Amino acid sequence: MQKNFKPHPNSFKNTFCVFNEVLPNEIEGLKKQFESKAGSTYYYTEAGMYRVSNHWGRLANSKWRLIAREPETESKTKIGFAAWEEFYPDNAEEKLYYIEVNFEKSLANYQHKKNPDYDGKAILRTSFETTKRLKQIRNLQQLTSWAKYFDYDDIADLRKQIINELIFTEKSLEEIKREI
Repeated sequence: MQKNFKPHPNSFKNTFCVFNEVLPNEIEGLKKQFESKAGSTYYYTEAGMYRVSNHWGRLANSKWRLIAREPETESKTKIGFAAWEEFYPDNAEEKLYYIEVNFEKSLANYQHKKNPDYDGKAILRTSFETTKRLKQIRNLQQLTSWAKYFDYDDIADLRKQIINELIFTEKSLEEIKREI
């Protein structure tokens, strides 16, 4: 019989967390312990929290993201798991976030400074500053119209150069473009 675990006291309010998608068999036999007004269900264990939901991202006063399985499951409703120690504090004032980019997959996302993978090299920013930079980076990744103003043979190399400057310096996009 499953014990009734209580959620970690710092897991719901003002947190950032990255959940990893798991398959339905992971929650078989677990007792649902909470259901939100939006229909998300929660299962608490000694190790962490399972969340079953069809919406991820900003939740009330928290930022919870889901990393989908490869290959991605068909269902719109996903089951995510996060260990209790992976819930990090979030607020609008502190410089808590950095940006990471996967150039091969043309993906960019933000991470929390308490993430064990953070190497201290990317500039930390507030959530507002991070969102603004992330939007600029995603535009650079997805669009090519910006490149017509540069005399450059390799757009991919130019793109990488500009994005790295956005991640690792305090320079504005305009400053970076002027220096190139």
